[in-house]
Amino acid sequence: MLILRILGAIDLIAASTFLMLIFGISPFTQLILFSAGLLFLKGMFIITGDLLSAIDIIASLTLIVAIFFTIPSFLIWSLALILTAKGFVSFI
Repeated sequence: MLILRILGAIDLIAASTFLMLIFGISPFTQLILFSAGLLFLKGMFIITGDLLSAIDIIASLTLIVAIFFTIPSFLIWSLALILTAKGFVSFI
C-alpha cells in the first residue's frame, strides 16, 4: 500500500512541474530531469501490461523535450491533469 502512495507522489511531483511550465515559472533543470527520470522508471511497468504507464513515458519524454523547445500548452495541460488525477486516485 505504501508503494502505491509513493508512485502517486511521483505523479504529483511531475504534475506540479508541468504546472510550473504552464504558468511561466521556470523550474530548475534538475527538477525537470528528476521528474522525467522518475516517470520513465515508473513507465517501465508497461512491460507488465499496465497501459497507463504509457502516459508516464510520454510525460517523461515531454518533460525532456520541454527543456529545449516550447511545448504546445494543450499537451502540457492534458498531461498535467492526467498525472494529477492518477496521483490523487493513488491516495484514495
